[in-house]
This record gives sequence, structure tokens and C-alpha cells, in this order.
Amino acid sequence: MPESTRLAVLIDADNTSAKLIKEMFEELAGYGTITVKRAYGDWTNPHLNGWRDVLLGNAISPQQQFAYTYGKNATDSALIIDAMDLLYSGNVDGFAIVSSDSDFTPLATRLRESGKRVIGVGQRKTPKAFVEACERFLFLEVLAGAAPATDEPKEDQPRPIQSVLTKALHKVDTDDDDWTSLSALGNHLNRTDPSFDPRNYGFGKLSDLVKDQPFLETKTLTGSGGRGHLWLRLKKRRGGDEPAAAAEKKPVKAAKKTAARRAPAKKAAAKTSESAG
Repeated sequence: MPESTRLAVLIDADNTSAKLIKEMFEELAGYGTITVKRAYGDWTNPHLNGWRDVLLGNAISPQQQFAYTYGKNATDSALIIDAMDLLYSGNVDGFAIVSSDSDFTPLATRLRESGKRVIGVGQRKTPKAFVEACERFLFLEVLAGAAPATDEPKEDQPRPIQSVLTKALHKVDTDDDDWTSLSALGNHLNRTDPSFDPRNYGFGKLSDLVKDQPFLETKTLTGSGGRGHLWLRLKKRRGGDEPAAAAEKKPVKAAKKTAARRAPAKKAAAKTSESAG
């Protein structure tokens, strides 16, 4: 997102720890200018006492929501109503919804349908439905620099990076030698998995991640202005000149060529048959 993008950050304080809020705002600053900062919760509840200094230190506006009915989450409703008010006011270009609660999935979907950017922020336990409803999803554990725990449920752990990158490289556009740009790869990964983040795999940047993979080869091309651009492809097979990606595509290409060669012969045979008849 460009710096001119105006972001509204709406925090479900009942469902979010105050410990990493400073790191979260630093991360979100890279997506645009934060013009609205609101946190929702029942501030009379002692379990939110840890938020007091965080609210003051980050200029977050607390939105009081009493628990009017037992078992009903008034905080969620208030956040959703405010989000829709901001949507129709036209004063923001995107939203950051800070929660690990799947109840915000319809809100994220509705905001995106209206052409707004939606960034989700929550814990790795966040249900997949909410993660997928966002354009981008940031895990608080990643902002803390924590690697996935080995005892986490399998669905909460990052997928094996070789599988992720190999599938992506089969989908993105490549040149005749199967090279693709790092930017094209990054765009594809973010579109297909809102929670993809090289920090999940111990790397600060995507470029560092791909350079470290033994199944990939990379090269840097200098563009206009002398800036280098990283390109990559799957490594070539041993004893052959073709990259793995090209080798897998070859049977399809060969079949098309064979069909093209056989077409004239089939036409000639058909004419001969008609003449004989």
C-alpha cells in the first residue's frame, strides 16, 4: 500500500493482548498512514487493566462497551458498527482489524467487496476463515520474533517452504528459460495466502529466503537507475539442461506438437476416404 493510504486500526481489546501493540503499529505503518486508532472493550473489567498505559502511549481512543447481556459480545458489535460508519464516511482507504476472532470474517469480506484494503492482525490460532477473508494477515507471534512452536497443531504451522515455493513457481509467469522475478513471486504468494510471511521461516525478507533454498537458483539483473532485481527459478535436474519446472511442462508441450504434426495427415486420410467412397 502507498504511504497515502489512510488506515483505520480497530482493536478487539477483549481478544487481544496489549503486549505487542507498539510492534504492531510499527508494522502497519508500512501499509499506509494510520488516521484512526480505536480499541473496544469493557474497560471496567479488571482483565483489561494492562491496556491503560498502552492506550495513552499510542494515542488509541478507548471505546467503552458494557457487557449488557451475559454471553453476548457487545465489543464485536460496536467494532463492526464503527467499521461500517467509517466505510460510508469515505475518510479511510483501508482497515486493520486486530482480533483472533472468526466473528469478524463477514466484516472483512464486506469491506473488501467495497474496494477497501483489509489487514488482519491476530494470533496463529486465528481461524482460517478470518485469515482468508483479509487481503493480508499478520501474526502477532511473528511480530514478536517467535518461531512456530513444534507442539502447535499442524494446521497452525507454516507449510514446508519447498512445497510452497515450487507450487508458486509453477503458477507465475516465466520467461523462455523459466526465470521469474522476485516481485512476481511475492505478489502471487500474498494473493494466494494472506498470512504468508518469510519471517515464519526465519528470514526477514523474501529475497533472503529464496537465496537460501538449495532447490532454487537466483540471479540479479540491473535495471534502469542501476537498481538490481532478483530473478529465480527451480534448479536444473542433474545430467540435464532443463529446470524441473520445464521438465514437468515438457510432456504437455510435446503432446501439443505431436497433435499439430498429425493434423495434416488426418485431413489427407479423410479426403482419401471420401474419394474412395
